[in-house]
Amino acid sequence: MRRAALAWWPGFEWRVAWRFLREGRMQTLLIIVGVAAGVAVVAYISALIDGMQSNTLNKTLGAQAHISLRAPEDVVTPAMAHAAGVAVLGDMQPRAQRLRDVADWQALVPVLEALPGVAAVSPMVSGAGLAQRAEATLAIVLLGVELERYERIVGLRAKLVAGSASLQPGEAIVGRELAQDLGLRVGDRFTLRTGQVTEPVRVTALVDLGVKDLNRRTVIVPLRAAQYLQGLPGGATHLDLKVHDVWAAQALAERLRRQYPLRVDSWQESNAQLVSALNAQGVSTSIIRAVVLLVVVLGIASVLVVSVVQKGREIGILRAMGATRAQMLRVFLLQGAVVGALGSLLGLLLAMALVWVFTTFVHGADGRPLFAVSLQPAMALRMALLATLCGVLAAVMPARRAAAMDPAQAIRL
Repeated sequence: MRRAALAWWPGFEWRVAWRFLREGRMQTLLIIVGVAAGVAVVAYISALIDGMQSNTLNKTLGAQAHISLRAPEDVVTPAMAHAAGVAVLGDMQPRAQRLRDVADWQALVPVLEALPGVAAVSPMVSGAGLAQRAEATLAIVLLGVELERYERIVGLRAKLVAGSASLQPGEAIVGRELAQDLGLRVGDRFTLRTGQVTEPVRVTALVDLGVKDLNRRTVIVPLRAAQYLQGLPGGATHLDLKVHDVWAAQALAERLRRQYPLRVDSWQESNAQLVSALNAQGVSTSIIRAVVLLVVVLGIASVLVVSVVQKGREIGILRAMGATRAQMLRVFLLQGAVVGALGSLLGLLLAMALVWVFTTFVHGADGRPLFAVSLQPAMALRMALLATLCGVLAAVMPARRAAAMDPAQAIRL
């Protein structure tokens, strides 16, 4: 009767596990602090890397499309095929490239807009030109766009530093550095020249695209004005796409490349070094996580192994009173889970404090935070569950050792 009562005692494993943790409170406190430190490091570094990568992507993609479609390049083909083994003395020079419009782009736009994952499509005419004002003449990149469509691609209105976004006939939006070089302010006029064609325009806004080189050479005009200046009536040199998931851009670009006879470039292909750096950061973060979690597991396991040795007599008495091997196994597994859960909770609070310190005291040259850092609830929950799981896994070996102890030998210890 006594053995049966002990075996079915409600909460027996919880009571014993908590009793063991309380009796070795110094060991318990140290390992909880160790788990908290590990969780805090992993959570803080994860939040920091995510914030930095998000900021880098926003700045990089803030002035460019996720996918760009262009007409294929002009290629020089030989007049006749040469027989195999015949030496030909000659040199095929590459043909000078000219602006070419995307064939039937007006019909292609609604087709692209209907594709899954595509957020916006914007036609563009992009070409070189000159900006002239008084004695100053500067080389520029002329962008002809439909303002509302282009706004959905790059969020142009959020980048304005002066004036208001307007692209009526005879109006232009100018990069901030270019305006300084030409001495322009909102409302001033200057002349655009491409070849023998000129067009006077009025500045309606100054824009900061996030890169000084772009600001120094960018002039945005209505699509029709660019078509006239570049000699492409009704044409578009680019079709820019924005997708909901930036990391899905490469797969969609490959699909479009197989489907249409156009040059299709994703932002990953245009920024290969950036993608490599982001991947390297991701690998480094994963290695740090793995090492820290391994240290946490070893720390919990070592403390519980010591606990099994110290509590050998108690374990033997409990076994003699009717506690089963399975119950003793669960006692130490519960200890690992409790240590992991309490350590993860404390670690997440510490990580939140570190994030607050970073966003409050670490500023850039402009006095604002370097970039936004936040500990997302989903990430915090994953960290807590992972730390608890690590605690349980770390307790497996000590638990098996406790369950395998012979009651008679344990009592004699």
